[in-house]
Amino acid sequence: MTTSIPDVVGLGAVLRSAGFVAAEREAEVLLAHASGDRAVFGAALARRLGGEPLAWIVGETMFFGATVSVRAGVYVPRRQSESLVRRAIELLPRGGTAVDVCTGTGAIARAIGRARPDATVVASDIDPRAVACARANGVEAFVGDLLEPVPAGLRGRVDLVVGVVPYVPSAAMSLLQRDTLAFESGVSYDGGDDGVDILRRVVAEGTRYLRHGGSLLLELGADQAGLIASDLERAGYSPAVVLLDDDRDPRGIETTFTGS
Repeated sequence: MTTSIPDVVGLGAVLRSAGFVAAEREAEVLLAHASGDRAVFGAALARRLGGEPLAWIVGETMFFGATVSVRAGVYVPRRQSESLVRRAIELLPRGGTAVDVCTGTGAIARAIGRARPDATVVASDIDPRAVACARANGVEAFVGDLLEPVPAGLRGRVDLVVGVVPYVPSAAMSLLQRDTLAFESGVSYDGGDDGVDILRRVVAEGTRYLRHGGSLLLELGADQAGLIASDLERAGYSPAVVLLDDDRDPRGIETTFTGS
């Protein structure tokens, strides 16, 4: 049995009634993916109504003005992280070197590399599926935990360490959207009791790779900049500048490594 294919308005109404906020945009994506094939459309719609991430269904998403391939099981890059990319591009000098940790699809590393083609941009992720996806997106990526797999030859030479690492407090995991908990791995989100366990580790590990004057740029939330302020100071970083999103909410931090 196949499903008849509605127009954008009709499909948008179906998705909106199911609770999807960007219903019309998602309708356009699903219809383009089906390309008139009723069987493909029916299967895709059923998966989406079941809560599966749209990017997993169609195999791609838009990020920083470009299409990024997304494989099932890999963290889907969020538009909110694009502000981090813009700042990363501004901070990375010509011919510089950047490391993107917890890269997922490689979207951030890819965007930086496209904007700075003369730079060296590498990435890491603990999930082999993510690293395979990042490599398919043209990113030089390594399997391993945070900065551990980054080539030793880059130690003390990196101009920028950037990352969207897990920063959701463990107690708040249950507050994530239903489809997030049902389909995506909690490893991509859970940052420990106060949400900053992984952030603290990147702060510490970054000192081995950043050059004097190199930048650390991390996405975080709420009051977490204050929670890691003492960690930054002890590790030899300057006081962090808190980056705000369009709603003036904390979205990230920027700091400079001033230690030896």
